[in-house]
Amino acid sequence: MTMIRFTANHDDISNSNGFQFKFYCDKCHNGYQTRFQPMTGNTVSGILRSAESFLGGIFGQAANSIDRLQDTFKSSAHDTAFGNAVEEAQQYFKQCTRCGKWVCPQICWNPQHGLCKDCAPQFQEERSAAQAQGARHQLHNMAHWQVPLASASDLQNNAPATCPNCNSPNTGGRFCSECGAAVQEQKSCPGCNKMLQFRAKYCPDCGTRIPAWNI
Repeated sequence: MTMIRFTANHDDISNSNGFQFKFYCDKCHNGYQTRFQPMTGNTVSGILRSAESFLGGIFGQAANSIDRLQDTFKSSAHDTAFGNAVEEAQQYFKQCTRCGKWVCPQICWNPQHGLCKDCAPQFQEERSAAQAQGARHQLHNMAHWQVPLASASDLQNNAPATCPNCNSPNTGGRFCSECGAAVQEQKSCPGCNKMLQFRAKYCPDCGTRIPAWNI
């Protein structure tokens, strides 16, 4: 019994005038379209004459017998056309003996090992892909962890929204309009660079004594 090839990776684009098929690579889905095989009237008539001779002419006794036979022998012609299309298309594909996939030889076949690239990857391609993927992950990590959301200079240049002494709204000046306290001065700890709360005397992280604030 002959095995039927390309059963899972083809499209039937036949019509009432004839037969045609598209076959696809199981891996990258590149395809090949076979030539059109016309279904001629002579072919159908010849098939029916052969059937009539074979059946002794009795098929004409029923009104729909010819239609049924036409469908039957068109199906047979379709199978023949599909077999011809497979023979035409298989030269453009390689079948992997390990996984059974039909793949295109240009992209998805490893000729050194005689297998598809899923079963026998080409190491240089895999190395290049791994390097590119590693570089991409490294770039993402650098962007996520090494770039601060706000630098120390940004924090020093941003004045608080309220006065750190009396919590009155900051009107934009250097001193609070309510209590006269400085609202723009901020300090970082000289020991660990932590940004400090206004008028802090010691760093809460490292304990360094903070010089007097300019008020």
